[in-house]
Amino acid sequence: MNLNCGFVGLPNVGKSTLFNALSKNNIAAENYPFCTIEPNTGVVEVPDHRLNELTNIYKPEKTIHNTVEFIDIAGLVKNAHQGEGLGNQFLSQIRSVKVIIQVVRFFNDNNITHVENRVDPLDDMEIINTELVLADIKTVERSLEKNEKLVRANKPEGVLAKEVLSNLLEHLNNGYASRSFKRVSKENACIKNLFLLTDKPMIYVANIDDDGGSSDLLDRASLIAKKNNSSFIKINGKLESEMAEFDEDEKEMILKDYNIDESGLSVLIKEAYKTLGLETFFTCGEKEVRAWTMKSGSQAVEAAGEIHTDFSTKFIKAEIFSYKDAINNKEKINELKTMGLVKMVGRDYIMQEGDIAYFIKGQ
Repeated sequence: MNLNCGFVGLPNVGKSTLFNALSKNNIAAENYPFCTIEPNTGVVEVPDHRLNELTNIYKPEKTIHNTVEFIDIAGLVKNAHQGEGLGNQFLSQIRSVKVIIQVVRFFNDNNITHVENRVDPLDDMEIINTELVLADIKTVERSLEKNEKLVRANKPEGVLAKEVLSNLLEHLNNGYASRSFKRVSKENACIKNLFLLTDKPMIYVANIDDDGGSSDLLDRASLIAKKNNSSFIKINGKLESEMAEFDEDEKEMILKDYNIDESGLSVLIKEAYKTLGLETFFTCGEKEVRAWTMKSGSQAVEAAGEIHTDFSTKFIKAEIFSYKDAINNKEKINELKTMGLVKMVGRDYIMQEGDIAYFIKGQ
């Protein structure tokens, strides 16, 4: 299951710097608007200490992490929905991502200009949110126009679409994101194929400095995120950038000095997984220990399909045991069956976070 996240934000909010730090890329991150024109892509491994522990137990030939693709998209300005700046390019690029990461500048640096000539994170959030909503309004209006043919022909699907999209248009015109528009499954079909920007899950990232940012501003920004059905996290982009070239032990020491529990990369990926409702399962053996991504609530047959379609179509059964049992019995890892810790399950078994699975398929 591929996970890709698009970094968006006004120019010079630290978007490309943060992208570089998290993805270990070396793209331009200069002090002028539209430094990023073509989207830059970086694929990073998902940090997971469990994978390291399992590798120590099985000592496989190779260890494979889950990965996340980060995409750094051109900076957005006012009236982007009308093509201002790189608006049209920006809007087309963002439609391809599964999660929008909106980077908001909370740091003060006189050496880094702001496109609006001031640092006002709440206003920045409003600009981005408004542009995305306005772009979606145009999309819904065009869809309603095209749908009129079906309405005139008295087609049931046309009548339903008109009702749903008209209500959605009103919702958007009131300044609300599509993701907060309540709908039932049959109504969702009318919306899903529009690929609306504000229907995508969003994570707000407050790009703070060493001072941590104003607690009042951060609280108000978090409330805005909540009203937009989105999550809100803080990352010190400058610190992440400075740590990018250090090894893991050195990074841990630096984070400890700053009283930070985990790296920005780890925080962001965990939030992306949570936002999309994703979980991890493992396959382990002498040749390979590997982490896999699945949707929360996946059946065993669906998890098997993440490995290969053959495992799904020819599924017979699966042997499952927990990561906890593996760690608690690391010296007896090959005796888990005789200890009664391995479950034999069918295709309908609901996978759990951290399950270790061995799938058995037919010919």
